[in-house]
Amino acid sequence: MRKARGWVAWPLMAGALAIAVLAIVVATAGASPGNPYKLKSAGTLVVGMNLQYKPQMYLDANGKPAGYDVVLLKSLAKDLKLKLDIKNLDFNGLIPGLVAKKFDMVSVGLSATPERRKAVSFTRAYVPYAQILAERSDDTTAATITAWNDSSKTITSLQGSTAEQLVMKTFPNATSKSFPDQNAAFLEVATGRADAIVVENYLLAQFEKSNPGKLKEAPFSRPLHVEYGSWAVQKGNNALVKRLNAFICKTQKSGKLALFYKAAHGAKLPPMPAC
Repeated sequence: MRKARGWVAWPLMAGALAIAVLAIVVATAGASPGNPYKLKSAGTLVVGMNLQYKPQMYLDANGKPAGYDVVLLKSLAKDLKLKLDIKNLDFNGLIPGLVAKKFDMVSVGLSATPERRKAVSFTRAYVPYAQILAERSDDTTAATITAWNDSSKTITSLQGSTAEQLVMKTFPNATSKSFPDQNAAFLEVATGRADAIVVENYLLAQFEKSNPGKLKEAPFSRPLHVEYGSWAVQKGNNALVKRLNAFICKTQKSGKLALFYKAAHGAKLPPMPAC
């Protein structure tokens, strides 16, 4: 009886061992001493992007990738001692392409939504999207929600945007006036037909370049709202996520992230999550 039990137990133990070994093999598939981050091609970081969002990512006059994301990726590739290969694709093809392992990561400022997390893994935030209130340069209204949440105030925004929703939620007593064109929303304030605009900070910086002295950011202690974009990698590639997170924190702490942001956007880097 004992021998029979021992005979039965051995195949079970052997099977369990085989499953454990298989799990380890699967978990480390693609990884090797020369390719610790399971890259598509050892020595090269292949990144999927949609180069249509100036100043964050776009093609310059020579047709070369440029913008905040591109500068940051070049710094990342140098830090990892890898070549950088950018693939410019339609936005809707980025996550499917990553799942299909056509590239190693996606850099397009994605929000790490629960639905997206089912398909891919995300790093910590690398880019902020700050919504601020911009007023005319001679406006003396106190920089408080109470002062602006008044029936005497008219606040503009881009029609159908998160900024429009923010105006109605944050300043329900003010008149919300949205426009299908961002520039029209700016000009409504600059010409005195409205009191302020809720807009992303870098868009205000771009407007100020073309229209100096017209508008200024209302001096609130912090942005009205900040959302963040993250890098996406193939689901379960924790080694790459960990390394990318370490790079983001190092770049953030050194002040380089703020410099890259200022150079590309012409605006101060909004608050980032602490490392």
